[in-house]
Amino acid sequence: MNADTKTARSVSENPCRMCMPMGGILPFKGIENAMLIIHGSQGCATYMRRHMAEHFNEPIDVASSSITEQGTIYGGEVNLKQGLKNLIKLYEPEVVGILSTCLAETIGEDIARITSAFVKEQTGSSLPRLIPVSSPGYGGSLTEGYFQALYSIVENVSQESPPHHGINVIVPHISPADTREIKRILDVMGAPYTLLPDLSDTLDSPYSKVYKRIPPGGTPLASIEAMAGAQATIEFGETLPDGLSPGKYLRDQFGVSLYRLPLPMGIAACDKFLELLKTLTGNPVPEALKKERGRLQDAMIDSHKYNREGKAAVFGEPETVYGISRVLLENGVTPAIIATGSSNPSLKGLVEGLSHSDEAEPFILLDTDFAELRRYCAAKEVNLAIGNSDGRFLTEKEGLPLVRVGYPIHDRIGGQRILSVGYTGTVMLLDQITNTLLANKLNHYRNDLYQEFYRSAGAGQFE
Repeated sequence: MNADTKTARSVSENPCRMCMPMGGILPFKGIENAMLIIHGSQGCATYMRRHMAEHFNEPIDVASSSITEQGTIYGGEVNLKQGLKNLIKLYEPEVVGILSTCLAETIGEDIARITSAFVKEQTGSSLPRLIPVSSPGYGGSLTEGYFQALYSIVENVSQESPPHHGINVIVPHISPADTREIKRILDVMGAPYTLLPDLSDTLDSPYSKVYKRIPPGGTPLASIEAMAGAQATIEFGETLPDGLSPGKYLRDQFGVSLYRLPLPMGIAACDKFLELLKTLTGNPVPEALKKERGRLQDAMIDSHKYNREGKAAVFGEPETVYGISRVLLENGVTPAIIATGSSNPSLKGLVEGLSHSDEAEPFILLDTDFAELRRYCAAKEVNLAIGNSDGRFLTEKEGLPLVRVGYPIHDRIGGQRILSVGYTGTVMLLDQITNTLLANKLNHYRNDLYQEFYRSAGAGQFE
């Protein structure tokens, strides 16, 4: 593994990541009757709403404290307090997330102190649960913001609870379709659970003639409060640092057993998830799930003869690229490059443990950008890219076909409906990867044959 040999960069060009407060918004969107406010300039909230609305194809409400030049100099406390008053009056939420931004953090705003002062000032008022989250854009990527918000939610809401047989299931940022699939598997296995966060309906709502400022769905606040009494926590986050782990917090503070798993993508990871559920619930794996596993095996047999020609560049958030890499290695595609804009310390070791030969050993890029990724794609002779739609530049500049997975998907419809977890989701992802390789081969094979055989034989002299 030679990931440390890459050239040091003094500037990032087209970063391969979303910012930290963008990630912090998502968990609050998965809590029942929750709203949030961004403490920063109006542009920050507008940028994040636009990104989310284009990906999820849903109306996205995010309030802003709208710090101006004056607030930048003298502080934005007055703006934030007034913004909270307006938000609470208009939306009547049960939970309010308060996220900081680059601007607020740079001028030294202490949102935890401001929140506390606001609560003291509202004497006699019935306030929602206010949860401040420090999330400067320069403090990390979407992953760090996402789990910082999740950690703050669990830390502020969960409380000493009577022991129960429920299972806490904590998920990284996955699509609403993925969330529904994990819930279905839990239901089929007969597992009592609390899923956090639950984006399945809030960011992929059924059509309704009546607009609702806060869409129905999400994890109930009472369920989060009771997470401390659960028999166990399943945390899909093998790449997650301990300091951002809600599961570790529940284990350390309340003694809840913690099981960390990779996202259930690929046959081995899905098997691991079901075996754990079998142990925790005492229930056997139903025949329906066994059939789904068999269909995945059949799909692997169908596609393996084509996948050997695939050399992929996988990019995105750490847990997602780790899950996709596992699928590739199970199915004969070489993950030539694994890239993330996050400075994740554990991804390299996890991927090294998956490789079975020097030939399949991936080249890892951490804290990278698309300019660097493009250079390595050319050097490694990659013929497939897998990641979010920001990778379209790899198609435009290097001619690499792109399989769109992850967040954000801006140049296609249905990002919220992309399914890639579970046996069924893995089949769908595998078919897409294999078909993309086949389409690329069929689109270029005549020219490749011409270059390799016809011209090399000297036929060019007759042109």
